Amino acid sequence: MSAGRFRPRCTCRRGTEHGRGGVLSGLLRATFAVLALASGEVAAQPAPRLTVVPPAWPLTGAGGDPQTAIAQARTSDQVSVTIGGSIQSSLGPYGDPLGFRAALSERGITYTITYIGEGLANLRGGLKRGATYGGRLDTSLDVDLGRLAGWTGAKFHTDFFQIHGHGLSRSYVNNLTTVSGIEALPATRLFELWLEQSLLDNTLSIKVGQVSADTEFAIAQSAVVFFNAGFGWPNIGAVVLPSGGPIYPLATPAVRVKYVPDARLSVQAALFNGDPAGMHRGDDTDPQRINRTGTSFRVNDPPLLIGEVAYAYTLGLWGENLHGTATLGGWQHAGGFDSPRLDGVAGRLLADPEASGIARRFRGDRGVYGIIDQTLYREPDTEDEGASAFLRLSKVPGDRNLIDVYLDGGIAYKGLLPGRPNDTAALGVIYSRISPAARAFDRDSIRFGQSTGPLRSSEVVIEATYQAEVVPGFTVQPDFQYVMRPGGGLAGDDGRRLKNATVMGLRATINY
Repeated sequence: MSAGRFRPRCTCRRGTEHGRGGVLSGLLRATFAVLALASGEVAAQPAPRLTVVPPAWPLTGAGGDPQTAIAQARTSDQVSVTIGGSIQSSLGPYGDPLGFRAALSERGITYTITYIGEGLANLRGGLKRGATYGGRLDTSLDVDLGRLAGWTGAKFHTDFFQIHGHGLSRSYVNNLTTVSGIEALPATRLFELWLEQSLLDNTLSIKVGQVSADTEFAIAQSAVVFFNAGFGWPNIGAVVLPSGGPIYPLATPAVRVKYVPDARLSVQAALFNGDPAGMHRGDDTDPQRINRTGTSFRVNDPPLLIGEVAYAYTLGLWGENLHGTATLGGWQHAGGFDSPRLDGVAGRLLADPEASGIARRFRGDRGVYGIIDQTLYREPDTEDEGASAFLRLSKVPGDRNLIDVYLDGGIAYKGLLPGRPNDTAALGVIYSRISPAARAFDRDSIRFGQSTGPLRSSEVVIEATYQAEVVPGFTVQPDFQYVMRPGGGLAGDDGRRLKNATVMGLRATINY
């Protein structure tokens, strides 16, 4: 969706390696068969009891694990977040005309409608000054198949997006980490469509269908309040993976297995089709245009494997027990990846005028990430007001990727102002380092006379935001971002490095 999410190229060349993705296709079919057998066995048993969560962690946080960050925001553009509150409660008898919604809920059918609208302006720097408006209408449907049809432990979920407006990063800033988490090309598209089966007294779950990785993996609960897309899915994956990876707005077929033996520990892994859009057709290389409606359902691309372990713990700070989560994860992609510097002909550099112009191809790519998400302070005599902080680091090989190190961190405070218990203020920083190979390409280009510079180095984003709850389910949020060295230090039309960009924005979110 940015140079982080909406611009990553497909790294697969025509006729190379796509057949290996048949592993996922076969696994999907096998998993459906296992689910069918398991559901038949489980359905004959008494309904399983829900996993008991200790009183210390009564809430579910972003990504489905226990909420340990006290400052998790009430609303968010991230699809991993269950939005707190619904405007239905403020509409009185008009909140559920004829009781239709309540009647469906009794049968295990729930739906949610969320609209996010925002105005953003680049006041200086970047590509050019200007302003945009963008919006996203989310409609989601969840079905408890146990209550509806007697299929014990089974859930169905699907959601659709109607995306409209224009993106500030694409048109005005040209940065690596998209200014807004909803920025995408205008479209009406299917996002996720999956079936989940819970087993072993709800400690094991298997999800099959079209899935997005950023709904469950690499999530920092304290970061969900921010505008910038980098605070959602670590931008290092969005930049280097084919078509930006299986993240908003492009989900892809997958199988996800999650094991939660107790409220503190969760282990999960997923096998995704490795390219949600696939090879480009003609001159159009934008993944969102290639997969316009989200219904490509590709299963034959080289697979992407992601695994993650999260552990919820408690620290004694300032005489109080405060919760946190430590997460360690990694991914492996089986496709082909281009060198930013080396030509396909041995001994040649891409910047050499006599080179073939076809980059050296590496087999596979991989990455690791770690997250610390910690509540730092709880307001006296409150359950959900106080400060939380997060730190997230990700690393990938520097010889086949545009960026090789990604780091973000920040602090959020819920209930900072008296009388505003559900408002959230936050300050965060993102650092994306241009890889050694990409920096060497810049030096080679100058040496061979193909460029006069500048040399790319890194991009830094500083964001300050404040989310105010008007009524439950309705928030407004002013935002400020300062983007240093957009694109890592890209050159503008004048050949000079793009100036640092100053961005202001205002978002409104309504949830029903």
